[in-house]
Amino acid sequence: MSKLPQQNQFLDLSDYGRPIARLIAQSLKNTSFTPIHVTLMFIISGGIAIACIFNGYHWGTVFFLVLKSILDAADGELARLKKTPSYTGRYFDSVSDIILNLMILLTVWHVTQGSLVYTLFAFFGLQLQGTLYNYYHVILRNKYHGDTTSRVFENETPKALKGEKQRDVNILFGIYTLLYGGFDRIIYKMDGNAVESKNLPNWFMTAVSTFGLGFQLLIIGLLLVAGFEDYIIPFFIVYSVFIFIFIAIRKMINP
Repeated sequence: MSKLPQQNQFLDLSDYGRPIARLIAQSLKNTSFTPIHVTLMFIISGGIAIACIFNGYHWGTVFFLVLKSILDAADGELARLKKTPSYTGRYFDSVSDIILNLMILLTVWHVTQGSLVYTLFAFFGLQLQGTLYNYYHVILRNKYHGDTTSRVFENETPKALKGEKQRDVNILFGIYTLLYGGFDRIIYKMDGNAVESKNLPNWFMTAVSTFGLGFQLLIIGLLLVAGFEDYIIPFFIVYSVFIFIFIAIRKMINP
């Protein structure tokens, strides 16, 4: 099952793991495995990828970063297959992502002996890129009645869905707001009118999907394999310029 109806889907360059993710979800549909279990598996995969970076096993890094991306898609697929959407899973997934992203970049900084300041700038840029992509994607999902556990404006604690505890939602939403709230506010400030867009063309969404986490992790892995680990931090700083370019294009499409 997809986050968007078939007729509104676009080529998502960050979602290359979706076909395998669907197979994994199908295989777990009638088991006791929950989406949270799959999220825990992607955390483990991300941790192994970090260990591979630290020890110079670059092909291993690529494998486990790609596996992490696949499992990151599989938890949501499993939730939709089992008809068990939850805010607990949604926020736990996002919180896990941002912590892993920071740890990955800090590990790259450690092995390259680069600048910590530039690394933090790269992390800021990487997260802002992902926030813009998710912002546009969630607008589409809400507009075309797709998956709605992600909301365009995450400004108040949602009511727990069936099968989850409100206390868990409250705690995870609080952590999510602490970690993501600043990035969300920046993007809303830069392009708050996007929610009124009549159309976000498929070609545009495909271009913006290069900001998606799956694509970002793939870039990190490929640069490591190619021996360009020193360029990972500068890449994400420079590529952040496209945040302004994509927003400008969006405003030209839908003034």
